[in-house]
Amino acid sequence: MDRTGGIPISERGHRYYDEEDFLKAYLSRRSLVDNANDTLEKPVMLELIGNPEGLRILDLGCGDARFGAELLERNCASYTGLEGSKAMSELARRTLAGTAGTVILGSMEDWSYPQASCDLVLSRLALHYVEHLEAVLARIVQSLKPGGRLVFSVEHPVITSTLQPSGTRTDWTVDRYFDEGFREQQWLGSTVKKMHRTLEHYFSALQAAGLQVESLRESNPVRERFHSADAYERRRRIPLFLFFSASRPSL
Repeated sequence: MDRTGGIPISERGHRYYDEEDFLKAYLSRRSLVDNANDTLEKPVMLELIGNPEGLRILDLGCGDARFGAELLERNCASYTGLEGSKAMSELARRTLAGTAGTVILGSMEDWSYPQASCDLVLSRLALHYVEHLEAVLARIVQSLKPGGRLVFSVEHPVITSTLQPSGTRTDWTVDRYFDEGFREQQWLGSTVKKMHRTLEHYFSALQAAGLQVESLRESNPVRERFHSADAYERRRRIPLFLFFSASRPSL
């Protein structure tokens, strides 16, 4: 296991959110009007998921589980959130208090997945922290019932392909696109490492895991979801997120 900087790769994505200042800054950004998660990422995830009623759902990297609470309100059969950050998992437990939802503190790379028990596995902006995607996909496939689906979002490869300065960006330069590996980003006052993979890598990894790719989406903005015309026009310049929907073949 790579322990660059003393942090195992499997824990890098988790530790940022356990830093008090980082978590505070992250939650503040999520509350902003026209934030990218609510205007670009969440709507596409909802479209790909469809009607969750009656589904047994596993959410990898569930964050504060507000999304899980919404799915429970829409009558999913069960919701389990897996979260690697202790601070985030505590927020998630508070969010789901009084519901049928469950939160587990654990790493998606190391957790013992339930066998053939999930109708839907979802993951929102978490898999780009994972080094060994193929190993995680194999675990996900084992947890899906035949006909079950995986729906996930990651940062788009044109974003992860370049070092990203903090602050509002005015231009984007795609560089070393085919050099896959961890890239550093100055974000919310910390140096964050995310895994850069090509779009082809994501697609091929899903197929190699035995999943049938059903949909590939990008974060094409919709004007009605933005309060600010300027924010909408800025988001039209480059895709921030990449989405996949794939299914385990039925028996």
